[in-house]
Amino acid sequence: MASIEYYATGRRKTSTARVFLRPGKGAITVNHREFDKYFTTDALRTQVRRPLLLTETGEKFDILATVAGGGEHGQAGAVRLAVARALVEYNAELRRQLKKDGLLTSDARVKERKKYGMAGARKRFQFSKR
Repeated sequence: MASIEYYATGRRKTSTARVFLRPGKGAITVNHREFDKYFTTDALRTQVRRPLLLTETGEKFDILATVAGGGEHGQAGAVRLAVARALVEYNAELRRQLKKDGLLTSDARVKERKKYGMAGARKRFQFSKR
């Protein structure tokens, strides 16, 4: 198999996405499933497609994504970052445009851990004076 392929990794919360951009007609496959069947809401679909729409490369590539961990929102964010990084690998001139829209910045927000003696990360148990 000597075809050209661009690879990138993206992470968001506890999700990790591996994305392969291959020259094609714009088909997106996530975990060997159809894109529309995997990401059920329009908001998630537009989030994943955003780097492609911004750079107008939606019809040039077929995208093969493998996602693991987290929920669907985290996975969509991970795929979005990976697609943006793969596009930069394909053409470095797209970097300025993607960076300006914040698509190359990894969203580092993760759930805060629960602390001992507390109900959650910050919530405390009910205080009783007597």
